[in-house]
Amino acid sequence: MTQKLNDKVLARWAALLIVSFTMMAAYYVNDVMAPLKGMLEADLKWTSGEYGFFTGAYSFLNVFLLMLIWGGLILDKFGIRFTGMLSAVLMVGGTIAEYLAITEFGGTEEMLLGYKFDVLLASAGYAVFGVGAEVGGITVTKIIAKWFDGKEVATAMGVQVALARIGSQVAYTVAIPVARTWQLDTPLLIGAVLLIGGLVAFLCFSWMDKKLDRQVSINTATADEDKFSFKDVVAVIANPGFWLIALLCVLFYSCVFPFQKFATELMITKYNVSENIAGTFVGLPALGALILTPVFGGIIDKRGKSASIMMLGSAMLILVHSIYAIPSIHSSWIAIILMIVLGIAFSLVPSAMWPAVAKIFPVKQLGTAYALIFFIQNIGLWGIPALIGYVLETYCCTTEMVEGVAVNTYDYTIPMCIFTGIALTSLFIAFLLKVADKKYGYNLEKANIKA
Repeated sequence: MTQKLNDKVLARWAALLIVSFTMMAAYYVNDVMAPLKGMLEADLKWTSGEYGFFTGAYSFLNVFLLMLIWGGLILDKFGIRFTGMLSAVLMVGGTIAEYLAITEFGGTEEMLLGYKFDVLLASAGYAVFGVGAEVGGITVTKIIAKWFDGKEVATAMGVQVALARIGSQVAYTVAIPVARTWQLDTPLLIGAVLLIGGLVAFLCFSWMDKKLDRQVSINTATADEDKFSFKDVVAVIANPGFWLIALLCVLFYSCVFPFQKFATELMITKYNVSENIAGTFVGLPALGALILTPVFGGIIDKRGKSASIMMLGSAMLILVHSIYAIPSIHSSWIAIILMIVLGIAFSLVPSAMWPAVAKIFPVKQLGTAYALIFFIQNIGLWGIPALIGYVLETYCCTTEMVEGVAVNTYDYTIPMCIFTGIALTSLFIAFLLKVADKKYGYNLEKANIKA
């Protein structure tokens, strides 16, 4: 038998780096508007409720039109190359619509469907981008499961997450300085250019993957075995491990991504962090993930303990959000330390969670399994930002007149209590997953690398 392309260390890691660039650009665009919440309110006259609606729009189509479900079915039916290109095109198109909303219609009082037109158009573009980004995420995850099967899969997933987090860290770091130096829309324009580069990068990967498929197709019996059937959807849903992983996913990420969308303002208003560097501190979890996720992935590959690590990460979230919820703590250095701890948790859980899915489900069901998990995750990514925005505007807002201009300030105690409650629930689910691992033999506590 000839050596396959993914048996070559250089080839499989080159493929990973190529697709990781696409996701790096996606993560940049996903997070680049979060530090600009104050500027959106000041320059475009958005409210916290409108900002929460915009942020939650990322998951709107994925949740209510089941676009992630369809994306998973398309992935398993038509393959990673077609689905990856489709997701890249959607991300570029959605980002351009979001950019036009700010540049051409920003600050308009024109209403449509009960919303200001610029808010609605930006939200629609972000929703289309969200479909592309989430479908791209499950596609890249399946790519790694395919190219690193029986090899350093958790390390590879950790590296991919780490590289993607570079996009997040850059977004949080440069968004406010770039917007102040040029214009409010400039950070988003940079993201559109990066995504076009990501589209080109995925074209390059498609050529490599096509070559690998030609090598694998020699074994036609295996290819027939792995052919997707819609019965696999039922099989995925019937697996108890699916529900535990999915619930843990939505609870854990609902404590991280929605929190980060509001954390820049929290840093400025409660902890008196300078506006120019607040976004950098909020990006610390992404920086931590950049450094630690590959490390934790390597440990899991060699020693296992995935279920235990997911429990540890959830417990760390409880610590972080409960301290943020204490009204009397205003020290900036405590806030920064908590962000670092959040970054460690943000590295622990994904490095254990996503390779665990590949243990629970066979390859032919992976696309569907990841899509359903991401779908449930998106319910939280849609609902929690909208909830936090509503709570802030309704119960936590104080308006003061500064030099004749009305300025809103927000008390984040109640929102942080909400995040703490979600984190507590995630720890309970992680414990149940460890129990299920022993009962059903998922081998989550065992190493990933096969002898």
